[in-house]
Amino acid sequence: MTRVFTLLSILVAAAMAVYLFAVQTRKEGTSAQGLTQMESQAGSAAAGTNLQGAGQVLQAWYAANGTYAGATLPPGSGVVLVRADATGYCLQTAVGTTVEHQAGPGGGAQSGPC
Repeated sequence: MTRVFTLLSILVAAAMAVYLFAVQTRKEGTSAQGLTQMESQAGSAAAGTNLQGAGQVLQAWYAANGTYAGATLPPGSGVVLVRADATGYCLQTAVGTTVEHQAGPGGGAQSGPC
C-alpha cells in the first residue's frame, strides 16, 4: 500500500510539473508580448527603410519628368506604387505582418495601407 501511495504521489507531482511548465512556456514562448513587440518594431523599421528608398526613386523621377505619373519602382524593392499623379504619390509596403504606407512628397511612413 505504501508503494502504491508513493508511486501515485510521484505521478501527481510529475503531472503538476508538466502542467506548470506548459503554462510558463505559453506565457514566455515565441508569442510572448515582448518578442511580438520587438518583431513589430523590426518590421516597422524595415518598412520605413523600404519606403524611404522608394521615395528617393520617385523624387528622381519627378526631377527628370516634372510629374510622378508614369513612375515605376525597381523590381524587388518590396514597395508597391499604389497611386502616382502629377503632384503626389502613395507607396505601400508589407514586412511580415506590418503594413505601412507613405503619402508623398514629403510624407513619412505611417501604419496601414494607402
